[in-house]
Amino acid sequence: MADHHRGGTGGGAGGYGDYNRGGGAGMYGESQQQQQKQGAMMTAIKAATAATFGGSMLVLSGLILAGTVIALTVATPVLVIFSPVLVPAAIALALMAAGFVTSGGLGVAALSVFSWMYKYLTGKHPPGADQLDHAKARLASKARDIKDAAQHRIDQAQGS
Repeated sequence: MADHHRGGTGGGAGGYGDYNRGGGAGMYGESQQQQQKQGAMMTAIKAATAATFGGSMLVLSGLILAGTVIALTVATPVLVIFSPVLVPAAIALALMAAGFVTSGGLGVAALSVFSWMYKYLTGKHPPGADQLDHAKARLASKARDIKDAAQHRIDQAQGS
């Protein structure tokens, strides 16, 4: 029976396969027709809903566009009259906002650096501590090599 619902052609008379081949229109054949009608009806309902929703969105976007054009038409003379005051004020506000955002970002960065340094100095091994230790060891090794080379040259210069 499970094969009948999946469209299988096995065994029983009146299944999907038998009905579609011209077999008897048993109980399952009528149910298939009813399901197809319901599926077509649901598709039509979905299409109508989508068309209604799309059309209403299109109307709303047109109204918003018209309202924007009207508002700009009304506001343009006011903006032109007050532009000698508004433009410098807008620039000043933008610079102040940029300054506050930059200040806050740098403050957060400084706090995170201080937190990392505190963890490193107290031995809690923060992320990146291994890289710092490796770089410190390489720097000390290079400094030792340079010191030895300089001492060797000094000894050569005094010996000659």
